[in-house]
Amino acid sequence: MSPTNTAAWIQSEKAHPLTISPAPYPQAGNNELIIRNHAIGLNLVDYARQDLGTALFPWTNYPTILGSDVAGEVVEVGPGPHSSRFRPGDRVLGLTNELKSNRSAEGAFQTYVVLQAHMTSHIPADLSYADAAGIPLGISTAACGLFQKEYLALQHPRAPRAESTSQTVLIWSGSSSVGSNAIQLAVAAGYEVITTASPKNYDFVKSLGASLVFDYASETVVEDIIAAFTGKIGAGALAIGPDSPRLCAEIVARVEGRKFVALVSPATGPLQEGVDSKFVFGSDLVENEVGEAVFVNFLPEALRRGEFVSAPKTEVMGRGLEDVQGALEVLKRGVSARKLVVEL
Repeated sequence: MSPTNTAAWIQSEKAHPLTISPAPYPQAGNNELIIRNHAIGLNLVDYARQDLGTALFPWTNYPTILGSDVAGEVVEVGPGPHSSRFRPGDRVLGLTNELKSNRSAEGAFQTYVVLQAHMTSHIPADLSYADAAGIPLGISTAACGLFQKEYLALQHPRAPRAESTSQTVLIWSGSSSVGSNAIQLAVAAGYEVITTASPKNYDFVKSLGASLVFDYASETVVEDIIAAFTGKIGAGALAIGPDSPRLCAEIVARVEGRKFVALVSPATGPLQEGVDSKFVFGSDLVENEVGEAVFVNFLPEALRRGEFVSAPKTEVMGRGLEDVQGALEVLKRGVSARKLVVEL
């Protein structure tokens, strides 16, 4: 007899609050796993989907189960070469595919969830499920902007870290969830990182590997960063946060190197002439070589070696699916240098 599954459903477009009710126990298909969820990471896209409905993702069908970030224990392993590296009982983190598939079995907000094996990473015994759940969508979004061929196309990260490429990448908003992951990925790939943060987070972003950090609120931040690029070859920029596309484009236009800005936050107007850009969809790597490069080839070993950490710091907002809605409300009000999670 299959275990009993429960989920926090969004029953209809813009429904509020989420409804806690039974859900079908999922089946593991080819190269899929079923995990028993122990922690869920929350993201801006989760409350945005609840508030905006199909205006944000028009392919969404209701009722459905939202959520992208999970960590837990493997309970079933489907057939296939990618899933064969897992066994029941393995501790893992993973990025669900519900954002794109709209398959409720792949939504994070439930007790048992389906993961694609190539988007799942083993985690070491000293990494808590709560901290592990803080990683998936942040690292995925960062990797899409940094490594996909139609974006910055940086060389892939390695564990141990790659030798220096003698190139420098600009990451705007380094203390954000995506920024914290991006700094670590870029450094692991052999790039120097220049980033921005509030002064209270300078030490934090430097601990992740950034070599230089500037106050994003400074009136001279653009000129200061341009001066810091003197003698360096730029690899482009990753723009995170309001007005970051414009500021990053102005900088890369005036420094030596790649004239490209990967947009985690959308541009609100035309960018600097001569600078190319493209908006990042954070789970596109599921469908290309970057997903396996990060979740299979890099992350498990980097976590084991202590060369990649869960950042920013996770904060447990509750224990149970009943606490997911309240945690989303806190996230909506805004958090700084924190990643909100709910334990199950």
